[in-house]
Amino acid sequence: MPSTFIIFIKSIARKWFIFLLIFILIFGYFNWIIYENLTATIILTLIVIVIFFISYIPRVYSSNKLEKFMKKYYRIEDKTIAKKLRSSLSHVQEQMFELSQKQINKKKWQFWIKEKNWLIIFYDKHYIFYSERTIDDYKKLYKQGFGDKEILDKLKKYNLETRAEVKTIEENLIKHNKMGERKISVKEKRDQLRFQDI
Repeated sequence: MPSTFIIFIKSIARKWFIFLLIFILIFGYFNWIIYENLTATIILTLIVIVIFFISYIPRVYSSNKLEKFMKKYYRIEDKTIAKKLRSSLSHVQEQMFELSQKQINKKKWQFWIKEKNWLIIFYDKHYIFYSERTIDDYKKLYKQGFGDKEILDKLKKYNLETRAEVKTIEENLIKHNKMGERKISVKEKRDQLRFQDI
């Protein structure tokens, strides 16, 4: 996962508009005190607001395009996405990082936010996307009491590679409050399966 410092720098870079607005307000205040004229400040503020909205159009379009592309796959890594879209790996990782920040489970009062049922994790220095179907099947197996090894075996068709990856999915789902409680523990489930085989 990217370091806390890098996440902090990226969050500040995304909020350039707020810093610019604070500067304009300070400039406007002194302009009003000294020259008793707010016209320049109002014009400057309107220009900044227009530039802000224009700057977000490519980002939103690119983010939506990437999300639509990823939803075609059960599981896809950033390297594969970069190759298929003929884009740089760093650009794809940046977009996946931004999308991963939007996958947090919404609160009840956040009615305007659409729930994200897919999952993006940062594992082994790469971002990996899992479709809604993959996550739904994972959660069903988890709730039924299957452990990492059994889940990995049962979800082979989704191209999961290691038990560590399965564990990372579990940790991320729990972190984002997208995982319910187990109906039965892993030990109890294994005991049930062992007695069925006898």
